[in-house]
Amino acid sequence: MGKLQSKIRRRSDLYRTNREEGAESVPISQVVQYDPAHTDAINCVTTISSDLCVSGGSDQAVVVYNWRAGKVHQSLQAHTKEVTKVKCVPGTHLIFSASRDKTVLMWDLSSGDEPLQEFCGHELVVNGLDVSPDALKICTGSRDNSMCLWDIESGECLQRKTISRNLVTHVCWVPGGTSIAQTSEDKTIKVWDSRSWQISNTFPAKQYIQTHCAVSSNSNYLLSSSNGFGGQGCEATLWDLRQPGCKVVEYRGHLQTTACCVFLPCSQGALPMVATSSHDCSVKVWDQNTAACLCTLALAGSGPLVSLAPCDASGLLCASFNTGLHLLHLSQGAGLQLREAARF
Repeated sequence: MGKLQSKIRRRSDLYRTNREEGAESVPISQVVQYDPAHTDAINCVTTISSDLCVSGGSDQAVVVYNWRAGKVHQSLQAHTKEVTKVKCVPGTHLIFSASRDKTVLMWDLSSGDEPLQEFCGHELVVNGLDVSPDALKICTGSRDNSMCLWDIESGECLQRKTISRNLVTHVCWVPGGTSIAQTSEDKTIKVWDSRSWQISNTFPAKQYIQTHCAVSSNSNYLLSSSNGFGGQGCEATLWDLRQPGCKVVEYRGHLQTTACCVFLPCSQGALPMVATSSHDCSVKVWDQNTAACLCTLALAGSGPLVSLAPCDASGLLCASFNTGLHLLHLSQGAGLQLREAARF
């Protein structure tokens, strides 16, 4: 598996797994150590195919990595400051990357290492980035309080709207639709109509800054996550998009900022689950409907865990500040268990 030089690291520490019945310690004997993807903190990760992931880091690089083979596939260097977000277009070779250098770049893996398009116009760091379902447009959001809509082919800014105190933290296009969800440092979640470029709904403000959002594949539900400290705030929230502003459940248990929240792939008849990662160095898996914490994995020394990306039916990629990318495996034996399988 991977390079011959890959080391198997024996681990004596125990990972805590929390279940509804209580806390239980599960020993993990070995984790495969691959060549690192980045030389600094990793801010974001997503998948582009069944074996390739894309990540962006404080080293200003966009890295395409074969997580099954454990090796760098391609390293893309053009940003002049750290990369904050990466997005891919399913079924294509297209990658988009946002940066603290105020730009978004478009890359085509089949066309070499130079960006094909640059999207310029924001005045501060770009924190929000997503691609329209028809792959013809991208939306971006920035700490400059603005949301922009862009034509992918021409790079032209089609729409721009600036709202006071709307320091954007994340954006997410609703699958198959025309709506865009957006989180902000003003503690609200806004839903935009991409046709009129107007806000169609604003959810009730939370107590803390909203750091991230995700929409379920059936477009019915939205997840958001909260800033916080000492267990205050730090929650993720499930909202019903069919009843805008309707809070379904909250997922509480992290002790520091919950930086990312994702819906996990769910086969028909299986238990729907969500996952969260936090600055408290842990990843939690939850029952989507009841908000019961099904298991917890603590990654000692990792620093903030800021991004998650499901990579297959049971795999989950996690980006960290201190210890690179982690490949996690979710298994159901005597009970649900989350373990670290590899890092790179």
